Amino acid sequence: MSGKFMPKTPVQLDPPKDDPISKEELKKCDGVQSDKIFIGIKGTVFDVSLNQNAYGVGKGYHALVGRDASRALGKSSLKPVDTDYAVSADYSVLNEKELKVLDDWFTFFSNRYNVVGKVVD
Repeated sequence: MSGKFMPKTPVQLDPPKDDPISKEELKKCDGVQSDKIFIGIKGTVFDVSLNQNAYGVGKGYHALVGRDASRALGKSSLKPVDTDYAVSADYSVLNEKELKVLDDWFTFFSNRYNVVGKVVD
């Protein structure tokens, strides 16, 4: 694994969980309806609650929380057309380059945030 995705300061992560998290449960983990802030990537749910500066309410990446944000991450997009709940988890539309970007984001998150479950529905 490339060092470019490793955090500058080492992070002590908990063992990954595979608890089932419904789309409705995930939607509530947006920092508004709950103190929890979760982002799903390719069906894996990461807890980004400790990074309020990036994912908190009113912050730059808040559009990605409370959903599986695979499409938006692969496209490097915060546009509503890519972050909308109805389409945000569908990354089948991504081209090869965008799939690589999505994989890079998955690696980035895996090195920084605890895995708290898997999206089910």
